[in-house]
Amino acid sequence: MKLKIFSDGGSRGNPGPSAYGIVVTENGKIIHEHSEFLGVHTNNYAEYRGLIAGISKAIELNADEAEFVMDSQLVIRQMNGEYRVKSPDMLELYTDAKALCSLIPKVKFTNVRRSELLIPRADALLNAEMDRNTGKRA
Repeated sequence: MKLKIFSDGGSRGNPGPSAYGIVVTENGKIIHEHSEFLGVHTNNYAEYRGLIAGISKAIELNADEAEFVMDSQLVIRQMNGEYRVKSPDMLELYTDAKALCSLIPKVKFTNVRRSELLIPRADALLNAEMDRNTGKRA
């Protein structure tokens, strides 16, 4: 099974109320969507938690190949080994993401602009999650 997983994480304030959204596709069709409120955290924390949720779903679906698509240049470059992870808080999340990725035979990380592909759908999911949990709209 070959999957393309779009994830986005964000916070209102940095740190602030945060959430992530993921959209899982197979052959261009959405097969799963999920969002989760995370409490008060940074944007980068939320981005990593979204990525980890996407990786976990790919493993659950027995993906042979997974492409993870995000608008977070920092997270993608860290996962591709282009940037070091300097923050101790992010190092644990990065390590978890890398360990989970080792369970998928072929993995690719792609950075796109927020407006591309299904990133706006993932962003809408996370914002709806924050709205439900904070009672406020961005």
